[in-house]
Amino acid sequence: MASSLALTHLTGFTSSGVSFPASRRRWNGGSRVGSLRISASETNQQEPDLSVNVNGLHMPNPFVIGSGPPGTNYKVMKKAFDEGWGAVIAKTVSLDAAKVINVTPRYARLRAGANGSAKGQIIGWENIELISDRPLETMLKEFKQLKEEYPDRILIASIMEEYNKAAWEELIDRVEQTGIDAIEVNFSCPHGMPERKMGAAVGQDCDLLEEVCGWINAKATVPVWAKMTPNITDITQPARVSLRSGCEGVAAINTIMSVMGINLKTLHPEPCVEGYSTPGGYSSKAVHPIALGKVMSIAQMMKKEFNDGDYSLSGIGGVETGGDAAEFILLGANTVQVCTGVMMYGYDLVSKLCSELKDFMRTHNFSTIEEFRGASLQYFTTHTELVRIQQEAIRERRAIKKGLQSDKDWTGDGFVKESESMVSN
Repeated sequence: MASSLALTHLTGFTSSGVSFPASRRRWNGGSRVGSLRISASETNQQEPDLSVNVNGLHMPNPFVIGSGPPGTNYKVMKKAFDEGWGAVIAKTVSLDAAKVINVTPRYARLRAGANGSAKGQIIGWENIELISDRPLETMLKEFKQLKEEYPDRILIASIMEEYNKAAWEELIDRVEQTGIDAIEVNFSCPHGMPERKMGAAVGQDCDLLEEVCGWINAKATVPVWAKMTPNITDITQPARVSLRSGCEGVAAINTIMSVMGINLKTLHPEPCVEGYSTPGGYSSKAVHPIALGKVMSIAQMMKKEFNDGDYSLSGIGGVETGGDAAEFILLGANTVQVCTGVMMYGYDLVSKLCSELKDFMRTHNFSTIEEFRGASLQYFTTHTELVRIQQEAIRERRAIKKGLQSDKDWTGDGFVKESESMVSN
């Protein structure tokens, strides 16, 4: 990739000169990623407002159903809206569902303590599930029905295709005709038919990613988010390419390539399908720190190189509490996606998430999400800088040292000041 990072988004052209529709250049309606605007209210505390405006889309709260089983059909997506989720991202679709054949079982869990014990807390979840195996026509019909019944709620289509410009253009056109509000592009499924240049096979190749993003953003008329794979050395590289190529936002992270484990009785891997398995995507609580690190890196890059307020960041990874979500927002995320958490705790998890996030906001007297979004980015630096900061702090503490450590420290000339240094009032 070229090293130039000239910001061309405001002109409506990508770095490669590909034009994208002006209707998609939407403002987030708030402070920029990483703008550390801590404006806690000094008046009587009001009920915290969880609503967010992202790329021109209004959501009642930042909690979004992540693409996967919780968004696999009309019934479950309707359930999500009825429970109060801020937005729903449907399970990934492609033009030809016939090539998608899932197996069962396709999930495996990791528990704290001795794995396999039903008593241990679930901390990890692996899946070898593919994208939607339902006919595209069926999914499109259900998208349309949902938008007719919930016109004010945000429905996002997740899409993935082979390395074929015409196929991408057809898929975008067909999903947009249903009235969906935005598109999330799956550049990150770790086991999504890489031999067809699908999923992470695109997200791990920045040259290929730039080309495909160019096709997508030249066609799409709604906001586009690029979903990032964590299975890469530097996640800021594909995130940068996606934004430079016209995407309005990035989402991170998708699942981490993994082998859940080996059954020590049978010697077979999990999840076990007729005695065999394949590496899959790892999610749940155990990936949360990794996801925070990836989101922090992307947010710092966005703040430094794309600080114009037009772009959004959606945090994903191990969110089970309002505190988990607050951490992503403190690192610059506009929204927070939940998928595995819904599979483990149900769609009513959103009530708990909202309640706990509000509790956090009350504790710090924040009235809106924007008041603390990105606030913790300022506390990250290099290890070299950490050493310098600590050495300076030690020198300052020594310079203003209060009190005496032992009787041998008393001096004649400074006796009065030394006495006063140990008085408490």
